[in-house]
Amino acid sequence: APRLFAAACGLWLVLWLPPIRSALESDMALHMVVQVPLLIALGVLLAAATRRHEPRWLARADWLGIPGIVTVVFGTSFWMLPRALDQAVSDPRVDLVKFLSLSLLIGMTLGASWRRMPSLGRAFIWANFIPKLGAIGGLYLAAPTRLCAFYRLDQQELAGWTLIAVAVALGMTWSFAAFVG
Repeated sequence: APRLFAAACGLWLVLWLPPIRSALESDMALHMVVQVPLLIALGVLLAAATRRHEPRWLARADWLGIPGIVTVVFGTSFWMLPRALDQAVSDPRVDLVKFLSLSLLIGMTLGASWRRMPSLGRAFIWANFIPKLGAIGGLYLAAPTRLCAFYRLDQQELAGWTLIAVAVALGMTWSFAAFVG
């Protein structure tokens, strides 16, 4: 667990380095489909590394993982908003809040709550998350104007197609796992 914790913290710091952060935030698709999931994944790793130290009251309060997953849903929904992406690109303080909230609030919560959630609840989350991802991609494609001030219209279109492609890939993977095994 200490090595996993150190690795997650080290990767977080690498992602925070200005050249890497700027490269990932320079393109809307990279920002949404690479940086954001990486930060969440680092939080999931941190949850695994610190699981032994989780207070019992917190585990009891997270009944079936529902409160935690609701937090994850609202948090990820916020960081999919064009205004939130713009603020993260334009203000280093908001970018720090993004890094901290995606890793600590969303990622760690997901890592802790997901294992408590029954399989039917997990299926429900996937069945809602995948279409939401595709719908957001469709909205980015259908918008006649730029939704983000810091990203060009062609970057917005690429982000839309990328989100749809990720939704299709996740849907196919989830269906295959659910029906084939």
